[in-house]
Amino acid sequence: MAADIQNGKMPRIGPHVDAARAEYIYLSLKDLIVVAYGVKPYQVEGPSWLADARFDIEATMPEGATKEDAPAMLQKLLAERFKLAVHRDKAEHKVLALVVGKGGPKLQESPAAPQDIDPNAPLQPGETKLETEDGPIRMLRKPDGTMVMNMGKRGTMTMKLDMSTQSMNLESSMVTMDGFADMLTNMMQMGGSGGPQVVNMTGLKGNYQVAVEISLAAIIAMARAQGADVAGAPSGGGTQTNAPANAASDPQGGQTVYSSVDKLGLKLEERKATVERLIVDHAEKTPTED
Repeated sequence: MAADIQNGKMPRIGPHVDAARAEYIYLSLKDLIVVAYGVKPYQVEGPSWLADARFDIEATMPEGATKEDAPAMLQKLLAERFKLAVHRDKAEHKVLALVVGKGGPKLQESPAAPQDIDPNAPLQPGETKLETEDGPIRMLRKPDGTMVMNMGKRGTMTMKLDMSTQSMNLESSMVTMDGFADMLTNMMQMGGSGGPQVVNMTGLKGNYQVAVEISLAAIIAMARAQGADVAGAPSGGGTQTNAPANAASDPQGGQTVYSSVDKLGLKLEERKATVERLIVDHAEKTPTED
């Protein structure tokens, strides 16, 4: 795979791969590792700068190659140009278990089952496509800032900031509990990879309509707890009795991740679980010349 790597300057985000070309646009080195090795962002362990600089990679696929060959080729490219060295590891880590609360789940099952994403459907304006270990994802950013994420068989999620209530609203249709746990993990790690991983231990197998509202103050507090320098973060305040001791609290009395999950008849509990990680042993910040 012959590739040109430039500092990322393009506004759209995501990889696009076909039989002739592979483009990875405005992705950090951590994002590229996620695509190359088919892992989730929270599974990558390495220095914090992996998520800083962003790159545009335009590559020519070898004759006879298919899009399924692209991840292995990207692995080789990262090893050659970024001197990336990684290894996989399984170990017991602290996680947040998503479990059913004492009163049982308060979830509405979806009336229809989700469908696979049509790989040949053209992208809409503002839409990008990502290839993940769980299949393709299509992300649509609307003019008002609303983000719609179509995860195929794992459901669809819509995220919107409501400045009038100072909150983030998340609505999921036809989502599985695995997909919901991933969504919660992403929220927990908004300020970096130091946040906890949420693991689905509900035993629920259906597809559900899920709506949660998280205050911006709580989101900022979580980011600050992970070391992010976020202006306007609240300070002080008490802790919630139903959340782990290190959980971010919202001193303004708004909804946290924990209280929002509680309203669904679910609960987040600190537990230990065997988790697979991709450990970054070495990486260079600046890629070498081709």
